[in-house]
Amino acid sequence: MNDVNSTLPESESFTPINTQTWVNGRHNMRCVKVIQETWDVRTFCFMAEQPVMFFFKPGQFVTFELEIEGQQVMRSYTISSSPSVPYSFSVTVKRVPGGQVSNWLHDNLQEGDEIAVHGPAGLFNCIDFPAEKVLLLSGGVGITPVMSMARWFFDTNTDVDMVFAHSARTPRDIIFQRELEHMCSRIDNFSLSLICETYERGQSWHGYRGYLDQAKLELIAPDFMEREVFCCGPGPYMNAVRNLLKANGFDMNRYHEESFGETPVDIEDAALEQAEVALEEADALTASDMVQVSFARSDKTVQIAPGETLHTAASKAGLNIAKACGMGICGSCKAKVLDGEFAMNHNGGITDDDIKAGYVLTCCTVPEGAVTMDV
Repeated sequence: MNDVNSTLPESESFTPINTQTWVNGRHNMRCVKVIQETWDVRTFCFMAEQPVMFFFKPGQFVTFELEIEGQQVMRSYTISSSPSVPYSFSVTVKRVPGGQVSNWLHDNLQEGDEIAVHGPAGLFNCIDFPAEKVLLLSGGVGITPVMSMARWFFDTNTDVDMVFAHSARTPRDIIFQRELEHMCSRIDNFSLSLICETYERGQSWHGYRGYLDQAKLELIAPDFMEREVFCCGPGPYMNAVRNLLKANGFDMNRYHEESFGETPVDIEDAALEQAEVALEEADALTASDMVQVSFARSDKTVQIAPGETLHTAASKAGLNIAKACGMGICGSCKAKVLDGEFAMNHNGGITDDDIKAGYVLTCCTVPEGAVTMDV
């Protein structure tokens, strides 16, 4: 049998695509598609200019680095797509009244636009907590991480018994409804329940009404006590779910929730207030109490009070290290420590490989003596 490629001109012969694997860090991405999911929710799909295998753990998130009105803004969003679609990823964003970033994305981000993306990161995922039976609970736009999980289970034909219960305000607010119903119609190990708080004039609704409660939970998942639970939604929704499960004596080690959404504006305000308090307290400290932090590339050195973070040290030195969550989750404030002892209390925003290489998340790292950073 002849080699087919040998009969083709050299320019037409098949050339394998050399791809890279996505790793936590800063990457330039191009928006390739914008999908209107509901009246106030859009999905933005991204690809890299050079082929990249976007593998992540379903449930993780990315952080966007944007410039809005001349200022750098960082905001984190959960990935709604599945790593089973390897050459792109998507985030699904709800327009929030008064929301700086969500409104900007809806009004400005178009196909062909490029933005910087940090990630992926996050401890909330279905890979690290394998189970034969799962209960996926979501409220509003909190559906995005559990939708990523459901898509992963569905696309990979995983033998996992899935119960998916989603709560929305009205029928027109149900995100991914047709896709969820399609998955439910295709496989036996997927059970779907939709709950609407209310319905408006002219709307038809025959599903559950009101809120997720004990009665609905028992109807939706009679064996919920035997399932691994993944939950995401507004704070009050997750509080209600936690209280409901605890009241039934559920093993909360098998309960996992996404505790990170859009960074509230007041987090930055609180950080500034805390910095001012720290400065006042530092005035009362003696020179011997202070901790020295040096920045090798910038050739700067500052003194900070015990307990202050490396991010605070950089700010005092006039250096800008990006930060979004301030809780060691998003990974945007990563920097390398060249020398010195420190304590880092992160929440999944950094990989073990980065830690071994000397990187830290500056927002949640406190020096325990003189430290030198590669900044």
